[in-house]
Amino acid sequence: MSWSGGKDSALALLHLQTSGRYRVAGLQTTVTDQHDRSSIHGLRRSLLRAQAEALGIALQEVVLPTPGSYESYEEAMLDALAAVKARGVVAVAFGDLCLEDVRQYREELLARAGMRAVFPLWGRDTRGVAEEVVQRGLRARIVVVDTEAVDGRIILGRPYDAALLKDLPADVDSAGGNGELHTFVADGPAFRRPVAYDVGRVEKQGRFWYLDLVPR
Repeated sequence: MSWSGGKDSALALLHLQTSGRYRVAGLQTTVTDQHDRSSIHGLRRSLLRAQAEALGIALQEVVLPTPGSYESYEEAMLDALAAVKARGVVAVAFGDLCLEDVRQYREELLARAGMRAVFPLWGRDTRGVAEEVVQRGLRARIVVVDTEAVDGRIILGRPYDAALLKDLPADVDSAGGNGELHTFVADGPAFRRPVAYDVGRVEKQGRFWYLDLVPR
């Protein structure tokens, strides 16, 4: 399972685990070498490891160089995929909901590794996905906001719950399918125990605002 630490990958994992068709061999996440954080969500490496431990699933970290490039990313990913393929893994699942170009890129990269891509949530109504996250008891918090899409002062740091979905502006995808927001999941049906953390400071990098979460 390609693992971001957020709600979409957590919901996709649940779908895999309850499908009766797949056995999840592990989680795979990308972190940057200089910042020791996940590439998109900006989560501390220690939090990602705490999630994997709470889920009881092995975590493979793909370390990306900073600054990076498409070439360095693909080299690191293909090496990581070769390692899991050697252990008998035949597919990688993703939590993507839409964005056809992203799906095509993932499928092409997996094909180069002799593997296939699986998209448990693909094409579903994004509002329905957002509501399922809440209804199935995934406890998440918003940790990244694209302030060109939504006001970070309104939602950054808020729990991803029914109240949030009600408060989001009508023109904002409540699932964040286009990158409007990203989350960190601390608990849910697949977790053996919650991941304990404290809320740290807000960091602003251009249009993106990040909330730092600190392992407790």
